[in-house]
Amino acid sequence: MLEEFKKFILRGNVMDLAVGVIIGGAFALITKSLVGDIIMPVAGAIFGGLDFSNYFVGLSSVVTASTLDAAKEQGAVLAYGSFLTVLVNFVIIAFIIFMLVRMVNNMQSKEEEKPAEPPKPTNEEVLLAEIRDALVKN
Repeated sequence: MLEEFKKFILRGNVMDLAVGVIIGGAFALITKSLVGDIIMPVAGAIFGGLDFSNYFVGLSSVVTASTLDAAKEQGAVLAYGSFLTVLVNFVIIAFIIFMLVRMVNNMQSKEEEKPAEPPKPTNEEVLLAEIRDALVKN
């Protein structure tokens, strides 16, 4: 059973998937920082200096806090600002993946368009060409 598991793990597809998951996790962190630290603050400045992460609606009369963290401690809240941030994250990731897939598809189609090289002449053909050339000289 251990040998079978070893064969399964060392297959190319499993290793490619593992690398993809690790790179995807790192990419998600970069995208989260891009959205949270660069895009949303700029969007907040454009819309009057508001912080999207603190957009929420209290779902009970007990919630009176002005920040999301404090409001969550008081009771249930609908944090639509956080949702907007995650939505922007998703759109950016989806667009980048679309561009990568598009680039790979373009590269593959260009490889397919290249004409195949003509096959090298066989030894017999080379010998016949030499004989022909010798006869032409005489």
